[in-house]
Amino acid sequence: MKFDYIIIGAGSAGCVLSNRLSENPNNNVAVIEAGGPSDIWKVKMPLALLYTMHDPKYNWKYYSEPEPYLNNRRLFCPRGKMIGGSSAHNGMVFVRGNRNDYERWENFGLKSWSYEKILPYFKKIENWSGGENQYRGSFGLLPVNQSKNDNPLFKAFLGAASESGYKINPDMNGEYQEGFGMFDTTIHNGERASVSKHYLNPVKNRKNLNIFSNSFVEKIIFDGKKAIGIEVKIKNRVEKIYAEKELILSGGSINSPHLLMLSGIGDADHLIEKGINVVHDLKGVGKNLQDHLETYIQQECKTPDTLYTYTKLIPKVIAGIQWFLSKSGPCSQSYLEAGGFTKSSPEREMPNIQFHFFPSFVIDHGLVNPNSHGYQLHASPNHPKSRGSVTLNSSDPYDYPKILFNYLEHEDDLKQTRECIHVARKILSQPSLAKHTGKEVGPGSDKQSDDELNEYIKSNAETAYHPCGTCKMGVDEMAVVDENLKVKGIQNLRVVDASVMPEIPSANLNAPTLMIAEKASDLILNNL
Repeated sequence: MKFDYIIIGAGSAGCVLSNRLSENPNNNVAVIEAGGPSDIWKVKMPLALLYTMHDPKYNWKYYSEPEPYLNNRRLFCPRGKMIGGSSAHNGMVFVRGNRNDYERWENFGLKSWSYEKILPYFKKIENWSGGENQYRGSFGLLPVNQSKNDNPLFKAFLGAASESGYKINPDMNGEYQEGFGMFDTTIHNGERASVSKHYLNPVKNRKNLNIFSNSFVEKIIFDGKKAIGIEVKIKNRVEKIYAEKELILSGGSINSPHLLMLSGIGDADHLIEKGINVVHDLKGVGKNLQDHLETYIQQECKTPDTLYTYTKLIPKVIAGIQWFLSKSGPCSQSYLEAGGFTKSSPEREMPNIQFHFFPSFVIDHGLVNPNSHGYQLHASPNHPKSRGSVTLNSSDPYDYPKILFNYLEHEDDLKQTRECIHVARKILSQPSLAKHTGKEVGPGSDKQSDDELNEYIKSNAETAYHPCGTCKMGVDEMAVVDENLKVKGIQNLRVVDASVMPEIPSANLNAPTLMIAEKASDLILNNL
């Protein structure tokens, strides 16, 4: 089989690319996805996000290596394994990042990735419920809605943030990011607005678009330094599929570097050690791994306004029936809709902390139900200095890679995480929350010293599920792709996903990933 373009991965970026590249009927496009369809109620129901996160049919369910600065804990690293990828199981928070994030990218030598250059692509993505303006788009394919969740704890939390001296921001994707408010969400008419639903499904019947699901790419095929195709297992048979124009890798921050290394692109010493023939020595492949590390500040709640109510059989059944009948009620929300961005100290150049308020306790990534009413603030430094890696376990494509985030390797990350706790405690102690607030469960009011907080963080901090950076774009010797996302030293091969981010943005990563894919589509179609 031959196609003009082969897209490896039908996640967030892959769905965007599939739509845009196939708009021209002269382009013959194939998209290859290891997982299956995502058109199931567990994906569509916003509050059911944990079901697919823990189901190996829909999730890769990666784990890190023992993290040396987190008491050697192995951290869960879920990644979507279905059409729509992680957009089909994420928290549905739509945050672009701070203007300064992209100015930092520009300062890395990536002039075409300045805030002014990428803003049109953010606008192009969204059909925003607030309407078109200088910063927001209303003609895009993806519904982006201002949250209308009326849980009383959200109102109380935002009141507490204001009482703490922080401004309320009605649009954290608008002119400025700093402040607290209700996040934009990709929830529409009571259902998850996944990228597959709004980019891929409407065009899946195009004659020039071929979607291969449950198809595992084992290797990229090269002719010298030119990518020409892939070896892919389809229905237990390995086939070769060839690309006439380009091969585009959109597997995500774990799978993209993994496939590059399996195919002979990466640090030559590492590849040789694993018995892989070196196609191109590119030392940055799999390096520069970044993520947001969250610490939970947990409070008992004295009022029955939390999601603990819906862990009981009868309320749970009633809420489920309500959603199935009318796409309304508790199951039509994600409950991750309130939060904000702030500075831990006034001298900070830009907000260095992101908060998510959640009206429940979260235990073991939702696998264990809470045993009481409670709520928590998820607090994470926006720009961690620690860096990790993705490396090979073996040359077997079905053998999971080694993932080491190295969280808190840099002492400043630990310091900023402690600052997160101090700011969170300040907010949670304000009068607006007084009638709701019980005792502090985590870290616990008795934990005040730096050493006590350090131990709490090391024993309890968890991923925000934002891995990125492992095929970074740039001009330095560790860059994997150039400014146009082409793999350095290789013809006809690009990487388009969160792995190309040189530095993690101050944001949940779905919106920035979609921006990258929209911009990449233009680059490809214009032969840049």
